[in-house]
Amino acid sequence: MSVLEYPVTYTEAELIDGLRARDQKVFAYLYDHYSPALYGVIVKVLNDSHSAGDVLQDVFMKIWRHADQYRNDKGRLFTWMLNIARNTAIDILRSKAWKLGQKIQNIADDVHLNDGQLAVYQSIDHLGFSKILEKLTKEQRILIDLAYYKGCTQEEISRLLSIPLGTVKTRLRNAIIQLRNILNK
Repeated sequence: MSVLEYPVTYTEAELIDGLRARDQKVFAYLYDHYSPALYGVIVKVLNDSHSAGDVLQDVFMKIWRHADQYRNDKGRLFTWMLNIARNTAIDILRSKAWKLGQKIQNIADDVHLNDGQLAVYQSIDHLGFSKILEKLTKEQRILIDLAYYKGCTQEEISRLLSIPLGTVKTRLRNAIIQLRNILNK
């Protein structure tokens, strides 16, 4: 076996030094050895394997750009990379929640302009339910929309809005109680 056939291995100190020196061989080694684990974390956070590949690319760009910010007294290199992956995925998730919130806002605005092509909102308009929903807070309307019109589970809502599951359950229950009180008046 020639020298070239032996697999290259690096110590953590060599990886850190190589990364800081922008050594492409070290970076390729990091990608080859750590990308599956980082990808798994990203998929778990996003629950979306299609977007995870793009996020993984962003994560490695951040690792490359911010290598000088790694401090070995704060933890191991893998932990630092893992935190970048998790935080990037969470940022994306929060971004999606924000976009979804914007869409919900737009849909709520469009209900009054709707010509009846959307069955859900058509039936809501027949019942005058859209007027009732307007009596809820914006936060409650978003929860009702996600749970009952978009079919999200409480766990999905928790992830989308980045709020604890218990908070989602409490707020949904309060929204339903509020709706019941409005309907009973």
